[in-house]
Amino acid sequence: MFLDYVEISISSGKGGKGSVSFRREKYVPKGGPDGGDGGKGGDVVFISDSNLSTLLDFRYKKKYIAQDGENGMGALKTGKNGKDIILKVPVGTIVKEKETGRIIHDFIEVNESFVAAKGGKGGRGNTHFKSATNQSPRKADPGMPGEARSLILELKLIADAGLVGFPNAGKSTLISVVSAARPKIADYPFTTLEPVLGIVNYRELKSFVIADIPGIIEGASAGKGLGLQFLRHIERTRVLVFMLDATSESIKEDYRILLAELKNYSLKMIKKERMIVLTKIDLLTEGELKILEKEITKHPIDKNIKSIFISSVANIGIENLLNEIWQKLRDQS
Repeated sequence: MFLDYVEISISSGKGGKGSVSFRREKYVPKGGPDGGDGGKGGDVVFISDSNLSTLLDFRYKKKYIAQDGENGMGALKTGKNGKDIILKVPVGTIVKEKETGRIIHDFIEVNESFVAAKGGKGGRGNTHFKSATNQSPRKADPGMPGEARSLILELKLIADAGLVGFPNAGKSTLISVVSAARPKIADYPFTTLEPVLGIVNYRELKSFVIADIPGIIEGASAGKGLGLQFLRHIERTRVLVFMLDATSESIKEDYRILLAELKNYSLKMIKKERMIVLTKIDLLTEGELKILEKEITKHPIDKNIKSIFISSVANIGIENLLNEIWQKLRDQS
C-alpha cells in the first residue's frame, strides 16, 4: 500500500535533574559538594532511507516520544543521556509544522538526517554552585524540558520524467513496457490508484526514472477525483510528458485542460520542460493516422512542442520517445 501523507506528534526527552550530594568518606566527614549533572534528553531524528518508498510505517503509530535523561548522582556521576528516536522516511519526504504549514526540512538525498526535536539539557549538579561564600550549596538545576511538535509528513516522488494524462491515456501501459514496473492495467478510469516509479535502462549503462502519476481530470487542482492526492508528485519531475489519447475527439482540449490543472495547482508546473505524446495509435487505421499527423503538423497542439506518436501495445515509436526524453534530461544537466 502506498501512503504519502501522515500527521504525527513527536516529543523529545527532558533532561535529567542535577544532583545535590556531598562527599562523605570515613576520614572526610565534611566533604564538599559532589552532585553530578543530569543526562541530556533524547532527540527525535528523521533519516532518509533509500529502501523506503512510502510513509506506511506511520499509518498506525502517530505519537513518538524520546527517552528522558537520567538524574545526576553523587560522586560527580552524570546521569545517562536519553536514547534518541530514529524515524526513517523515504527520499522525497517533506516535514512540515502542522500549525503553520511551514516546511522545516526537505529530504532530497539518501541518508540525510534532521533533528526535529532536540532533547532537553541536563541540569547542573550542586558542585557547580560552590563558591568562596557558599562551600556547601544545596542547589541544583532541574533538567530542561524537551520539545513537543505536531508535524505533517508529505511524500513527493522524485523522478526524472512524469507521465501526465487523463485516466486511461496509456500511462500505465507505457511504464510497464519501458521499465520493470508492473502497475495494474485495465480498460476503465482510475485503474492506477497510486503513483508508480519505474527505472528505464537506456542504452549502455544509462538509466532514468519515470513516474506514472494517477490520471488527472478537470477540477483535479480543486480536489476533484483523485485531485490533490497525486498532483504533488509531479512537482519534483524534471520533464513532464503529456500523454494524450490519439483516439480522442478533442485532443487539443484535453491538452488545454491538463495544462490548466497543473497551472492552477502551481505556476511552477508550466515552467517545466514538457513533451507531448499521442498514444494508442494502433487503434487508428492507416488513413486516420495520416490525417491526424497532417492535422497536427499544420496546427500543432502546442506551437513550441513537436508531438510524438506512439503505441505501447504495438511497440511503435517507443525508442524515439525514450531518445527524446533522454535528450531533454541531458539538456538540463
